[in-house]
Amino acid sequence: MTPILQIQSLDKSFGGLHVTANVSFDVMPGEISAIIGPNGAGKTTLFNQITGHLRSDSGRILFNGQNILGHSPQRIVARGIGRAFQIASIFPDETVLDNVRIACLSKRGETRKYLRAVDAFTEATDDARAILESLGLSDQAERLAFELAHGDQKMLDIGIALALRPNLLLLDEPTAGMSPEERLHTKELILKLWKEFDLALVFIEHDMDMVFGIAQTVRVLQQGALLAEGTPEQIRANKEVITAYLGEEF
Repeated sequence: MTPILQIQSLDKSFGGLHVTANVSFDVMPGEISAIIGPNGAGKTTLFNQITGHLRSDSGRILFNGQNILGHSPQRIVARGIGRAFQIASIFPDETVLDNVRIACLSKRGETRKYLRAVDAFTEATDDARAILESLGLSDQAERLAFELAHGDQKMLDIGIALALRPNLLLLDEPTAGMSPEERLHTKELILKLWKEFDLALVFIEHDMDMVFGIAQTVRVLQQGALLAEGTPEQIRANKEVITAYLGEEF
């Protein structure tokens, strides 16, 4: 099976500081995996490189076998890589439904027509409502996005990404700032969405219950470099990872 994403010798420096240092790994179609590591390890920087928000100094990023290094974020999204951010990237003064519907129309190239004839776009509206149903947000469709609880805003951000029909979805700390109950709900929901939308999914996370509970593969970054890669069981038993990040309790 050919990897959906191949990171090859990816490197990025700011001055003399290596924020990603010769990082290489493959993500397989349908894989759900986690990237962990201490704050400042380069996790979000890596996502920014993959999605074109940050230009890499060297290396290659292959998506479905095509090098996307240097492509614009818009072009990368159009190719099939979606992303939800650590801080939810939503339209706060639009309704929950409109947030997702705008993304559905964008996927169809119809956003210019949106303000003229919203009700005419039956398919986009139906798709948006189906996504909200999957997210458990159907009953909040007509609320303004800024009125949602923090956890629901994060889910809405994921919904916007899903509306663009990605083959690969990147989630940056999806449970950040959530209560234990919200984290448990989000863990279950992400697993559900991964199966329902038939995605390859890579998430950055500090909640080890979530990481070891749903990830098939775990990759550990330290000081910009890939310290370890393996199954949750292998990572739990890796002495370098325990020393650098997990601690003996894992």
